[in-house]
Amino acid sequence: MTLTVYGIPNCDTVRKARTWLEASAIDYSFHDFKKQGLTSETVYGWLAHQPLELLLNKRGTTWRKLSDADKALSDEAQLVALMVANPSLVKRPVCVSGETVTVGFNDEVQASLQAL
Repeated sequence: MTLTVYGIPNCDTVRKARTWLEASAIDYSFHDFKKQGLTSETVYGWLAHQPLELLLNKRGTTWRKLSDADKALSDEAQLVALMVANPSLVKRPVCVSGETVTVGFNDEVQASLQAL
């Protein structure tokens, strides 16, 4: 299976993940949210494997800049549309290989990626 890493290149966590993948000789393709965009179909695909609470990054500056009305949204479809319109709201990186979807980058994610 091909591993696809979704994120933005200037994100520290994405850089750390890509450096680790290269050092571990794990082949991957990189999907830049900013340049290549993000579709609701892609986000719903992730949601089949990971909860919305994990995918939605409420700690970043993009979230803090949202209106109170946007921050109050609770409907999944509206939140997915918000993430598609503002890809920086997605916690990064999202790594996808077949049915495996990981979010963020920590020891647990590293172990999961090594097992692919």
